Amino acid sequence: MNIENESRDIAALDLGSNSFHMVVAKVIDKDLQIVSRHKQRVHLAAGLDDDKNLSEEAIQRALDCLAMFAERIQDFSPDNVRIAATHTLRQAVNSRTFIERARSVIPFPIEVIAGTEEARLIFLGVAHTQPPSDESMLVVDIGGGSTEMIIGRGFEPLLVNSKQMGCVSYTHRYFANNKLSKKNFAQAILAAQQRLESLAQSYRKASWNIAFGSSGTAKAIKEVLIGLGYEDGLITATRLEKLIERLCEWRTIDEIELDGLNDERKPVFAAGVAIMAAIFQDLHIDEMHFSDGALREGLLYEMEDRFKYSDIRLRITEALADKHAVDLEHAAIVKSYARDFLDQVGATIGIQSESELPALLEWGALLHEVGLNISYQAFHRHSAYILTHTNMAGFNREQQQVLATLARFQRKALKLNEMESFTLFKKKHILGLIRILRLSILVNGQRHEELLPELTLSIQDDAWHLTCEDKNWLENNLLLHADLKTEQQYWDQIGWELVF
Repeated sequence: MNIENESRDIAALDLGSNSFHMVVAKVIDKDLQIVSRHKQRVHLAAGLDDDKNLSEEAIQRALDCLAMFAERIQDFSPDNVRIAATHTLRQAVNSRTFIERARSVIPFPIEVIAGTEEARLIFLGVAHTQPPSDESMLVVDIGGGSTEMIIGRGFEPLLVNSKQMGCVSYTHRYFANNKLSKKNFAQAILAAQQRLESLAQSYRKASWNIAFGSSGTAKAIKEVLIGLGYEDGLITATRLEKLIERLCEWRTIDEIELDGLNDERKPVFAAGVAIMAAIFQDLHIDEMHFSDGALREGLLYEMEDRFKYSDIRLRITEALADKHAVDLEHAAIVKSYARDFLDQVGATIGIQSESELPALLEWGALLHEVGLNISYQAFHRHSAYILTHTNMAGFNREQQQVLATLARFQRKALKLNEMESFTLFKKKHILGLIRILRLSILVNGQRHEELLPELTLSIQDDAWHLTCEDKNWLENNLLLHADLKTEQQYWDQIGWELVF
């Protein structure tokens, strides 16, 4: 076998609140080899104002960094690059503006991922960079704007949470005067404990065999502890207490002089230590090791099919359908019609079979009635709400938004002015999926065991034509005929044309 033919270059970018990271790797046969790592301090969170708008200066710092990263991966295909944006771009009201401007700098889609999805990927990155083990582990990742905590076993996260507390945000809030004092530390630790209050007991009850800290805060604490003489670099509650006492020997953050602490990490180090101390206290952690694996490694391993143990999105959608008592037989038939209709018109509306939109359409078909369990009245809106606000592992924010949009516009009047905008997907493609799903639901509206004769969907001069080889198909299905007439009126109201 020619090893060269089996190789593949992939890259993962993590757009964090404090730093941007890029990891480039080569997949050779069944091995993933890290080729290079790149890191740039961008201080994105520092550019958020009180109204959660990113400043022009922060946006420009981020674009300059992405332009530099783009040079390294300019020859990579889109399938081999994943870019995940985390807390600050989740919070920024003008994140879409930034993402649109970034398109001209780096020609790959930027995914804004939910906190729980960030946590899942962090766990995956840590799990893959540790020796194989059946022991359960706790992973803690203190970032610039959020902290992720995960308990899992093997490659499977079991308890996943993301809290809005990070070393950048806590520095601004509790060390804004640049002063180092026991009072400032106490306030920061108490605030973090209040954040942890709702979940600490469930984590203690779940238990774990070994704890890992990942990313910048944990790494900085480890290196400082080594500099203080703790050669094993283990983080413990006692060592954190002594570290806080040592930090309080200086009056200001600028005065800190600790071996292992670089100038870039120094401004946010005290806040990171405070958050870590709170987590140790509330979760009753004895000791914590540092792991090189983090979000970007999780992205790398998930990108490469050979390292996937299952398709998590399939499991999540099936579990959600089961939780909300979806009529799976009906959903399966709707999904089948949707798949067939997309096969017939996909090329015409510009949706490529290799894109992720066909899969999103099928998942949308499976989940379109999750809101029916709440109430039949306006159940399409209930479905959209559930699909917007449920933590769905494996989906980024816009993928989840596609599912919610399909659910929202599956029936009734097409109030498209309520439709949100997209950055990863083209609006015309989403509108095409909406039409396909509406028709797929409609032709199985009576939920008969006996399916209709084979239907053909085509597009001619922007008019969508639904036809059947059986010329009497509408006469034999009078309720369907009436429903199609009503649907035709809905389409007419917004300038769409449906012919049957």
